[in-house]
Amino acid sequence: MSHNPIRPWRNIDRRQSRQIHVGNVPVGGDAPITVQTMTNTLTTDIKGTIAQVQACAEAGADIVRISVPDEASSRALKEIVAESPVPIVADIHFHYKRGIEAAAAGAACLRINPGNIGNASRVQEVIRAARDHECSIRIGVNAGSLEKHLLEKYGEPCPEAMIESGLDHIRILEDNDFHNYKISCKASDVFLAAAAYQGLAEATDAPIHLGITEAGGLISGTVKSAIGLGNLLWMGIGDTIRVSLSADPVEEVKMGFEILKSLGLRHRGVNIISCPSCARQGFDVIKTVEALELRLEHIKTPMSLSIIGCVVNGPGEALMTDVGFTGGGAGSGMVYLAGKQSHKLSNEQMIDHIVEQVEKKAAELDAQRAVEEAAIQAAE
Repeated sequence: MSHNPIRPWRNIDRRQSRQIHVGNVPVGGDAPITVQTMTNTLTTDIKGTIAQVQACAEAGADIVRISVPDEASSRALKEIVAESPVPIVADIHFHYKRGIEAAAAGAACLRINPGNIGNASRVQEVIRAARDHECSIRIGVNAGSLEKHLLEKYGEPCPEAMIESGLDHIRILEDNDFHNYKISCKASDVFLAAAAYQGLAEATDAPIHLGITEAGGLISGTVKSAIGLGNLLWMGIGDTIRVSLSADPVEEVKMGFEILKSLGLRHRGVNIISCPSCARQGFDVIKTVEALELRLEHIKTPMSLSIIGCVVNGPGEALMTDVGFTGGGAGSGMVYLAGKQSHKLSNEQMIDHIVEQVEKKAAELDAQRAVEEAAIQAAE
């Protein structure tokens, strides 16, 4: 829930879903919207997969999904889960036995696709394994793999077919007294996915996993995901997200957080506000921002930094940020701290000095948060 009494036009009223857990991570209810990604290494490459999971977790991933296509991958999964810093979702297609094996291997969640997992009796076996191993399930409806009878009924993938597929599978889980599930209904078409998700959000109180599947490369896929996921999140729909990109999974995590940060739904790391630059700039804005993005990747504390090339918008933007720099003349600019002018600084010293100021502010915010949390615990 995002409520701003001063600026009500910023408010987002999240859909009220029930809460489940993926391992130790709450999903749904009033829990923060989680960011997921998926490894693209061979699961049997245990060392490589663990390294990728750890890199994604370091980038901020709350949950990581891993494909389990064969029995060897099921065996590898057990070792990967043991080394993972975040809960692992096992991605199961076609072979229901892989779901049973993955649950036994320690997966926190099983992602099963209604269109290819098999008949109801096979799904029941997967449910039994999930229950025995305290594992949640994600129903993963996909426009590209809908059940044959639904395609015959509707003629093509459409929102109604996707919603019916999801609700049919929900019915199987609930008929077997299994309620520890979330659901997704992905499509590569933004319009189709958005319509299906809106219908699903009205039809169930289950936590919803958002994604635009097969979205594309880093740039085109991010744009498509930002449009599709951004609009749904703005409507309050979505409890966990994945930005699906033909790119490094770490980039998926970064883009997921950027989408959430833009809507004020999650805050992690430094939010850099910068101008596109023009002939008025007092320093090379583009190169400066590129350098700062790299130098500040290690900061996890939510905070803001404005880097503006000139005084047209610089002072105004700096009023709203923790640290700011506005270009001036004669090779120098103005540093702003907590929205106020602090001191002049030469362009040559700018990057190192800004990094130093951001690190200092992050330490102050972390210390303040620790005191507040200690006070809350003491009151309890």
